[in-house]
Amino acid sequence: MRNFLALFFYRLLFLLLTPVLLLVLLIRSINHPEYRQRLTERLGLTSKKMKSGGIIVHAASVGEVIALKPFITQLITEYPNENITVTTFTPTGSAQVTKLFGKQVQHCYLPLDNIVSTQLFLRRLKPQAMIFMETELWPNLIAQCQAKNIKLMLVNGRLSDNSMRSYQKLNWLITPAIQRFDSILTQSQVNQDNYLAMGANTERCQLSGNLKFDMSLNDDVAAKQAELENLITEQRNVWLIASTHPGDEALALAAFEQVKQQDQTALLIIVPRHPERFEQVVKLAQDAGNKVLKRSHKHPVTRDTNIWVIDTLGELLPACALADVVTMGGSFNEIGGHNPLEPALFQKPVIVGPNMSNFKEILGQLISAQAIVQIAENDAMPHALATEVLGLFSDSTAAQLLGKNAYQVVQANQGATQRSLTALRQLIEA
Repeated sequence: MRNFLALFFYRLLFLLLTPVLLLVLLIRSINHPEYRQRLTERLGLTSKKMKSGGIIVHAASVGEVIALKPFITQLITEYPNENITVTTFTPTGSAQVTKLFGKQVQHCYLPLDNIVSTQLFLRRLKPQAMIFMETELWPNLIAQCQAKNIKLMLVNGRLSDNSMRSYQKLNWLITPAIQRFDSILTQSQVNQDNYLAMGANTERCQLSGNLKFDMSLNDDVAAKQAELENLITEQRNVWLIASTHPGDEALALAAFEQVKQQDQTALLIIVPRHPERFEQVVKLAQDAGNKVLKRSHKHPVTRDTNIWVIDTLGELLPACALADVVTMGGSFNEIGGHNPLEPALFQKPVIVGPNMSNFKEILGQLISAQAIVQIAENDAMPHALATEVLGLFSDSTAAQLLGKNAYQVVQANQGATQRSLTALRQLIEA
């Protein structure tokens, strides 16, 4: 009875909030029109061209789409006669699905989690299985899937200690959602223990490893890498800061001033995490007295350019190949960092800040393997960052060893994709 009442009040609240959430999307669309496109999909009104049946995989945004790429690619191969639908929640994630898979999959936005929209969504698509990733828990949609006997699977399950404390405050809502999954595959033992502590069924919870280790380079990345390399006209030391958030750029720019004092030809590449901040980041760099070039202009990066802002989508991974040193954004503030395994694919030395809570287990493995540099939290962060960058610029042997060690960590931990596919196969055939 308690679970029923909790779900009832959640559904009522979300239904009442739906107009507010749509208004938020419309406000965001003032500067970014893509947020008001396909609004009907947010209400569960998917295109009549969408075929029913098959498997739905939800990847909220760009990072999740990239991490799930090997899994989805194998899913297409293993189930050639099934409709594979990939849903996202952000326009950038949507664009990434189209770029990576084209017409190999169906695609639409996941609807808002109100009972009417999700009912319309499931009635149209009628999947036999629905797969969520990491921390994506939509209580109403999950409950409806269970009621319709749609198999529920969580892959790459991640539940950090911090997230668990937040979830425990909502355990009346979150625990029933977790218990409805037919299979929960976790990244690590710590994550599995946390899911079990939140009430997950022991028989349905297993350790599979982290899908993010299963990234690989392909011809598209190589082609984009060559395109970017051809735009840099001279040999220079290149420092790339990836997936930046507010505050990251100011820190990097302050550190770069110190770098330039010892290396006047150094080039800083900034890759903002969110497209809506592209122009803001360009202005920040210009206001700091730098000669800035935007990638979207497609002009060569000449000697007088000292900052290159990648204001395009889908070019972070190939941009890592250009760098002599890579720093992960989001690790110097409350964000919790971004995936350090991407530059590791190119055997690049990686520097991160004090907060890598989103990648706690991965960071631990990289530190143990002497495969990453982490800066401690202190008042002289720009100086500490500049010192590490200059040190790696000047010591190519140390830089190469860091990159090589990181790549070996990636290679040693691959296999989560196959374990996840095996679990899905067993679930569908049961």
